Amino acid sequence: MMASKKLKSFYTLGSVVPFTIMDRYLIGQLLPPFLFGVGAFASLVLAIDSLFEVMRKLVESGLPPAVGLKVLVLQLPRAVVFAFPMSTLLATLMTYSRLSGESELVAMRSCGVSVYRMVLPAVMLSLMITGMTFVFNEKIVPAATYEAGLTLENAIKSDKPSYRRENIFYPEYRETKDDKGKKQKILTRLFYADEFDGKQMKGLTIIDRSEGALNQIVVSESGEWNPIENIWDFYNGTAYLIAPDNSYRNIVRFKRQKIELPRTPLSLAERERDTEEMNISESFEQLELERLSGDDQKIRKLKVRIQQKIAFPFACVVFGLVGSVVGTVPQRTGKGASFGISLIVIFSFYVLLVFTRALGDAGILSPHIAAWSPNAFGLGAGIFLLTRVARK
Repeated sequence: MMASKKLKSFYTLGSVVPFTIMDRYLIGQLLPPFLFGVGAFASLVLAIDSLFEVMRKLVESGLPPAVGLKVLVLQLPRAVVFAFPMSTLLATLMTYSRLSGESELVAMRSCGVSVYRMVLPAVMLSLMITGMTFVFNEKIVPAATYEAGLTLENAIKSDKPSYRRENIFYPEYRETKDDKGKKQKILTRLFYADEFDGKQMKGLTIIDRSEGALNQIVVSESGEWNPIENIWDFYNGTAYLIAPDNSYRNIVRFKRQKIELPRTPLSLAERERDTEEMNISESFEQLELERLSGDDQKIRKLKVRIQQKIAFPFACVVFGLVGSVVGTVPQRTGKGASFGISLIVIFSFYVLLVFTRALGDAGILSPHIAAWSPNAFGLGAGIFLLTRVARK
């Protein structure tokens, strides 16, 4: 009776306020299990994804323990990001199931609070966690994952080279405006190398359009970065100087030629980053480079991964909605049952995620559908369950 009066006063006081006392009460109940879930799931993901691999490197490759510990610490942000959606599901399911079992949700409904209004705090918290996931994915995870891979490679001598060996492209652009004032990119220089052996580029071709039109083509057998002078040294090549009418103005042969170019092509070749080691902006830049190579399968996979980077944080909203709706169903389930249900839902979601990604990689689904369909399916299921529960 007292709980009913208390909840009624909560609802009456905040009925016209967007963020009510009831909202703060429910979010306060959601936070402890969410933090518990982050710790539990992050530890589980880290153990499955990184710990076993590091332990194997310690035994088989003689990886120093200090380096192994550093790699695990650097992999922790990635594990935390994967734990955010799982923890959202666990927190909403545990909290709403407990409140339902203790008749607090029944008291809320007796005070006129609809099911839609009761799950709103869970959705609000899920949106905040979605924002946190975006920040982690963009600012922390790529840099930490890249550093972890680099640390592991530097500590272990591997027969597999860590650098990109073939077809190194690097285009340079400048922005201009057309007659209508619309911005457009114009290619000013294109750097291409057939291969990279870890020290030198081989089979170099430089197309120079820095003066507005094609003005020079440089072909060289090899080239390397000169760190002392911050310049490229090209060897055994020919420079073709192009006149404004596109005819050859002059042909210059050289044994060694210094050419002012940025170090970026070498950075691209030294270690090819995985999509998990790049944020969304860097992934789009990589996509532009891959388009020059013409490898349709690689381009398609990268498009799918980019869309997944954008779609993944919204899984928090999906899990928050599903967990809160399932939790509002009158039942008496303990923490163990809530954890078990969470694992089933998480497993089903990630199986669907892997399945649609494979279809996207194969070109059966478009990158947008492949990345967003798990969220769309989960959101549809959550809304369907919500309407069913609200009618009871």
